[in-house]
Amino acid sequence: MAALDHLRILVPESRELDLFVRMLEEEGAVTLRCPLVQIVALEDTTEAEAWIGEMIAAPFDFTVLMTGDGLRKLVGLANDRREDFIRALARSRIVTRGPKPARALREIGLVPTLTAGEPTSAGVVETLRKEELEGRRIGVQLYPSDGPIPLLENLRGLGARLFPVTPYRYAAEADYEQVVQAIDDLAAGGIDLIAFTSSAQIDRLFAVAAQSGRTPKLSEGLSRTAIAAVGPVVEQALKARGLASVVHPASFHLKPLVRAIAAWRAA
Repeated sequence: MAALDHLRILVPESRELDLFVRMLEEEGAVTLRCPLVQIVALEDTTEAEAWIGEMIAAPFDFTVLMTGDGLRKLVGLANDRREDFIRALARSRIVTRGPKPARALREIGLVPTLTAGEPTSAGVVETLRKEELEGRRIGVQLYPSDGPIPLLENLRGLGARLFPVTPYRYAAEADYEQVVQAIDDLAAGGIDLIAFTSSAQIDRLFAVAAQSGRTPKLSEGLSRTAIAAVGPVVEQALKARGLASVVHPASFHLKPLVRAIAAWRAA
């Protein structure tokens, strides 16, 4: 019998969804896809293109990369300035939050200068706190939520001059009915485990529950459904809603996540 034979797993949308689903199904799981977060292009790229121009004209002293998708979007938006942008980025001291932006850097031939000790906004601040930041220019690639606001406030408090950019947006209304159905399935006990890989997925799920009048059903369903969570930011988002995970791999990569789910199943 396969390690995850017949286990019904709800898998939220992510950039690596197809790979994750394939790995789970190879272990025998029955996967149900849920489009909680879909990353889409900016409608107006003016600010992002200006940020790229700022980097090329005078590379930032530090560049903070919060997500891999953010860097990929910036490289794409650079268009015919792509090589100039990469050369400028190479001259900046690059700080990454977790393995995903580091992996995106390797795709363009670069590596981080500094890696946050903990893959969170607080971890980025603690890493940069050891540097002299007074008057330093820091480019900060953000993601579309209020999550990074404390990061910006803390860096400003350390005397840095900040240049933030958010190079993509979420399609918040994507597949609303499918998300509603997922909530109903959770409430009905039709899901054995849900695997969260970002806090934005949790935010979206609860937003749809509130919009559809299903918040009590969602809370009840999640309270009796096993939860897998990748990383401390996701754990914090669950804790804020009175929830906790039973599967929490040490690594952010998909293989350790699948192994952790299998170990939980076997326990």
